[in-house]
Parts: sequence; structure tokens; C-alpha cells
Amino acid sequence: MQHPHPHPRTPRRRRSRSTPVAAAAVAVAAVVAPLVGVLPAGTAEAAAPARQAERLDRGVVSVHTGSGNLVSWRWLGTDPDNVAFNVYRGGTKVNATPVTGSTNYFHSGAPNSADYTVRAVVGGVEQGDSVHAVQFRTGYRDVPISPPAGGRTPDGVSYTYEANDASVGDLDGDGALDFVLKWQPTNAKDNSQSGYTGNTVIDGVKLDGTRLWRVDLGRNIRSGAHYTQFQVYDYDGDGKAEVAMKTADGTVDGTGKVIGSGSADHRNSGGYVLAGPEYLTMFNGRTGAAMGTVDYVPARGNVASWGDGYGNRVDRFLAGTAYLDGTRPSLIMARGYYTRSVIAAWDWRDGRFTRRWTFDSSASANAGKGYDGQGNHSLSVADVDGDGRDEVVYGAMTVDDNGTGLWTNRLGHGDAGHVGDLNPARAGLEYFKVSEDTSKPGSWMADARTGQVLWQTATGGDNGRGVSADVYAGSAGAESWSATDTTLRSATGASLGREPSSVNFVSWWDGDTTRELLDGTRIDKYGTGGDTRLLTGASVSSNNGSKSTPALSGDILGDWREEVVWRTSDNRALRIYSTPHRTDTRITTLLHDTMYRVGLAWQNTAYNQPPHPGFHIGAGMRTAPRPVITTP
Repeated sequence: MQHPHPHPRTPRRRRSRSTPVAAAAVAVAAVVAPLVGVLPAGTAEAAAPARQAERLDRGVVSVHTGSGNLVSWRWLGTDPDNVAFNVYRGGTKVNATPVTGSTNYFHSGAPNSADYTVRAVVGGVEQGDSVHAVQFRTGYRDVPISPPAGGRTPDGVSYTYEANDASVGDLDGDGALDFVLKWQPTNAKDNSQSGYTGNTVIDGVKLDGTRLWRVDLGRNIRSGAHYTQFQVYDYDGDGKAEVAMKTADGTVDGTGKVIGSGSADHRNSGGYVLAGPEYLTMFNGRTGAAMGTVDYVPARGNVASWGDGYGNRVDRFLAGTAYLDGTRPSLIMARGYYTRSVIAAWDWRDGRFTRRWTFDSSASANAGKGYDGQGNHSLSVADVDGDGRDEVVYGAMTVDDNGTGLWTNRLGHGDAGHVGDLNPARAGLEYFKVSEDTSKPGSWMADARTGQVLWQTATGGDNGRGVSADVYAGSAGAESWSATDTTLRSATGASLGREPSSVNFVSWWDGDTTRELLDGTRIDKYGTGGDTRLLTGASVSSNNGSKSTPALSGDILGDWREEVVWRTSDNRALRIYSTPHRTDTRITTLLHDTMYRVGLAWQNTAYNQPPHPGFHIGAGMRTAPRPVITTP
């Protein structure tokens, strides 16, 4: 069922629009294939209502350096604009005057064992103590984890387990974020590869290493980057996060209960699972219990109808979370992107699933409109049309909050995409994407509301990597670069010279507002003459082959800067690094910017991409806006 927009459309404040000036080497938008389903110029936009967000604690951390401890903490979306803070060590205040210009304080000369709390000061009145700081005594913090036992496939291949993608959510309602970790067998396969795999295993783990539960997805869920996309979010607003994922016969929940038939084995001789029931299950974040299970939408149906007959394209899954009604989060589960793409939106309310809508690129209502074959190996979620409700940016197409196609520019499938306020001189959000199709532009920047291309690069070659972020203070807005391009490009497409040394991930790590380069097990600072190493992870490994991604990267503790989480090379810990650098910039925790927060939730989907907030963070940025949220 498709739901009408629940809120009246009223104008919201818009930034002035400037005309982008592209470099001579960059083609203008007019040459691009025609758009479908764009909004007419001048469409009114609605003011956003308050959105449901997590009730978080202060998230205090203490990161030891050679000369003392950097203490940092969250400025919550529920704090007043003029809140100040005092920092206490063992009950004794260490700052001379309340901290107002940032949410960090460097305590010089203190040992790495020093114990800190933070107290908010509201209207001149000091509030109670925060939680105690999480200590990073050696620059990192380890979360102990335990690999599942290995095994042997029916064709005699032995396997063990490696920690793979992770996500975060408050699983038990105590205000602290916990980890949800995917364990992947060493014989995991890309969909294009035949062969049996071991089972995929999912753990819920607290920051101290306490394992809350373990879910074994069973033999009928194949293992690999495209099969198990899991979402961790508080969907029902009870203050505790749920965990959603695709399940099958033989999945065992966190309490030992089997879903479906425990004896069924639907694998064929090539290891593919092309028969048997498919389910969507919502798990309790605290116990791992399966609270509700429904048929997965869409069903696989005729395998060949997805683009091949052997099981590659039929089992390409994406997942996300979106505020489709503008106030509460809904679950997004999808299938397909090379040819047919189907996206189902689900609400989890009162202990049960309700399907909000289903978008099918091959449905009669979308016939001939160019929505087939436009998906990416990932998705993004953002309010691209400014009506207060989120859209699903699926690749070279976007689906509106009500499940109808918003636009497609027919520029095809790709591996990476980035949505954000990439050009703050323009009104609204922008979208940067790379293309796998050698007949399409190698990369392009579009207006995220309409899909209208603002600039593009030359065709030719499978462009498998691309990033857009403000990594260079010498150019306004985000810079964009990709694997097959030869230059770093400005927000308007102009050449800026030397490309960064990596094209995978980014992180806000040091004290300024430009973003750093995160690739493999290192963080670098971009420079026009060469990049500077800021961090090399100790005894850690990255994931997902040449994608070289961490288990997780994002603002999960401390102030607004981002932590990076790698698995240790022996798969016995998640090693968290938090910045040791001071900053004079004060921004509300990015966890309370819901566009960033859902980006953190879908980061694990297929080819992982970094999250972006709904406003610009970078050199010369305006004062960061405060979020409008409610918490349980």
C-alpha cells in the first residue's frame, strides 16, 4: 500500500543558489540522458518535524598521549544551545572556566589511568556527573570477541572465521552504544563465484566485550558481501535497538530457537541457495530472540528474471533505514540492481511488521521509465526533496518517501555513491557517483532532488572507486575523485590537481573540519604535494578484500569526530581508535543528525560507504545546525 504524504507542504528556508562553473574537461549537464520523474521547479518544501533519535549518555572518552589525556564528550541534540561543561578527575574539577567553544579538554600531565566525568552547566547551574570516561590508555581500546568454531563444507573444504562488518546501537537501553558484529567464514563467496560457504554468524557485544547473544543464520543463507545486510536501529521507539536481517530455514536465534525447518538444506551442487523459503526477521537487541518473522519481499520467483540463471543477480541484497514519515524510522530491504530492482519498506511497531510500500522497477506503473538496472552496490538515505521525509537513493535513481519513483537519469549501475551537502553554495543536497558501465560517464555530480547532472567526467572504463568529501581546505565544499579519473575535482567539477593517495573511505580525525583519508589500516591527511600519515593501526586488518574497509567508522564516542574500528589480525578483538587531537570546533554529536545516523546504519551494506551528515562540515563552514529530535 502506498501512503499519501502525511504533512502539508510548506516552504522551508533555502540557501541562495549559485551557478556552478565546470572545468573545460568536464561535460555540462545538458548532454546527459533525459530525466524521469523530476519535481517541477519551485515545488514547495515542508519544515521537518522532530525525529525520533537515541537517548544517549555523554559518551566520554579519555585518549592518552605522551603529554596527557584528551577528554572529549557528546554535545547531545537534547542539550541547550548554550550549554557549557566542566571536566572532573576523581571528583576534582580540572578546568579553570567552563568549556563552551568545544566538547573536548586536554588535561596535561595526567596519567593514562586518570578517571574522568563531565558535568553539563545549564543556565549557570551545574548538573550531575556523566558516565565515567572510556579509557584509551594506549591510543586504542579493545573490545574482546570470540570467533565461532570453524567447520568443513560438504565438498571437504575447511574454513575458520574472520570478524567482518560491524554496526552499533543501544541494544539494552542503558544509553551506551553496543556492537553488532558479522562473522564471515574464510570461504565466503562473491555471488558470481560458485562453491559452498560456511554459515554467517552475528553477535551482539557490549563495549566491555560481554557477548549478549549469537545468531547463526544457518546453511541456507550463503556467506558473502552481497547476502547479509543487517540493520541495527530502534524502530519501535522503546529506547532499545532492534536488529533486522534476512533469514531462512535453519537460522538459530540468540535464545537457541530455530526459524523454519532446522533439517532443511536448500543448497544446490554449486553452493547456491535458489529454493526454499526466505524470511525477514526482527531480533531483540538485548536477547537476540526472533520477535517477528515474515516472508522476505520480494521473493526470488524465477531466478532467471533477475538477469542470469545460475544465482548471481537474484541474490544481490541491500538494506537501510529511513524516516519515511518524517518522524519515525522504517526498515528498507531490497533485492536486485543490475536489472530489476525491488525495494520494500517495513514498519516495526507494537511487536509486528507492517509493510508500508513496495517499489518494483519492473512493475507496470514503472514500465519504460528507466528504473531497471540503475542500482548501486550500496544505497544512501536522505531527504533529497526537502519535505521532511527521507528518500532512498539507490544509484542512478531515487525512490520517494511514499514508494514511487522520484527520478532516474538512466546513468546505470555503479560501485560507490555519496549524498550530502557537497556544494554548500547550492541549495539542497548533491549526489556524487561512479559508473561501472563503460558507455556512461566515469563519474558525475547531480542535484540529489532531481538527478540533474551538474558535471561529469569522461566515459570509458569500469570506475570501481569514488569518494566525495571536503579533504582540501583550498577549495570550497567537497572534493571528488575516483579510480579512473586523473585529478581531484572541486565541488563544481574543476581540476584541483593531485588526487589523494586512496579512494576508499574518509574520516574526521584531526582538529580541523576537513575530512581525512581512511584506507586499509591507516589514516592520512591530504596535501597537494603529498599525503601525511596520521595513524597506522597496530596489529589490525581491514575487511572485504580490495575495498580495504574497517569493521566500522563513524562518530560512536566522544565529540563529533569519528572513531575507526578494525578487527585485530588474530580476530580476538575489535580495536577502536579515537582521535588524540584537540579541536576548537563544537558540533552536536553526529549520532543525533538522523541522515548521518542512518548512514552509519547502512554502512555495512554490500560495498561499504562512509556516512555523511545532512549539512556541510568542512573548511569555512557555517555554524553547524542543531538537530530537531525527540528521544525515548
